[in-house]
Amino acid sequence: MIDFTAHLEDPPVTVPAPRRRRFDLRATALFFVLLALLLSLGALIARTAAAAAERRPAWAVILLLLGSAGLIACHRGRRLSTRTLLRRAGAALEEAAETAADALDESPLAVATPFDYTALDPEEFERAIADLCARDGCTDVEVVGGAGDLGADVTATAPTGHRLVIQCKRYTDDHKVGSQDLQRFGGTCFTVHEADIAVLVTTADFTAPAIEYAAQCGIVCVDADSLQTWHTGTGPRPWEYLG
Repeated sequence: MIDFTAHLEDPPVTVPAPRRRRFDLRATALFFVLLALLLSLGALIARTAAAAAERRPAWAVILLLLGSAGLIACHRGRRLSTRTLLRRAGAALEEAAETAADALDESPLAVATPFDYTALDPEEFERAIADLCARDGCTDVEVVGGAGDLGADVTATAPTGHRLVIQCKRYTDDHKVGSQDLQRFGGTCFTVHEADIAVLVTTADFTAPAIEYAAQCGIVCVDADSLQTWHTGTGPRPWEYLG
C-alpha cells in the first residue's frame, strides 16, 4: 500500500549561513577623509576662538556656539550615509571659515610681517602711520606734518568716532623720546588740535619721565615694539589703549 502522506510532509528548511561583510575600501577612504575634515574644523575653531577671545570676547562665545552646533549635527547625523556626512562636514567647514574671517575682519591677525620703519625718512614714516590708520578702519585720514604743524603729523577719525591726533618720531634705537618731546606735543594736541585721543608713535623708545608725563596727560605712547604689533595685527591699535 502506497503511503500518500509522505508527500505532504514539509521539505527540510535550509538556513543560509550568515554572509560575512565585505571590506569596502571606498567607504573606508571616505570615512578617513571625513575624519580629517572634522579635525581640521575643530582646529580652525580652536585657533580662531583663542584669537577672538583675546580681542573680541563676544565672538569667542559665537564660535563656541558654532562648534557646539557642529558637534550636535554630527551626532544626529551619525546614521546617515558617509557621502551625506562628508557633504555636510564640508559645508560646515566652509561656513566656519567664512564666520571666522568675518569675526576677525576688523582685527586681522598677522596680516603683515615685521617691517623696518627706521629705513623710512620722516615724511615716509608719517605716510606709513597714516596708511596703518586707514587700513584699520580710520576715516578722514590726513598727513598734516610739516612746518608749522604744531605737533600734529597725522589726523584721523578712529573707528570709535574719536578724533585722533598723532605725532610721529622716527628715531634710531639710541635716541629715546624724552619728556620735552611729550610736553611740546601735550601743549597743542588737545587745546589746538582738539584731539580726543592723542598718540605719539616712535621707532625707538620712551624715557621714564616721558612715560610718566604721558600718563598724567592721557597721551598714548607707541614705542617700536608696540608699533610692530600694530603693524602685524597682533597687538592693539592706538585708539584701543584707552578703550
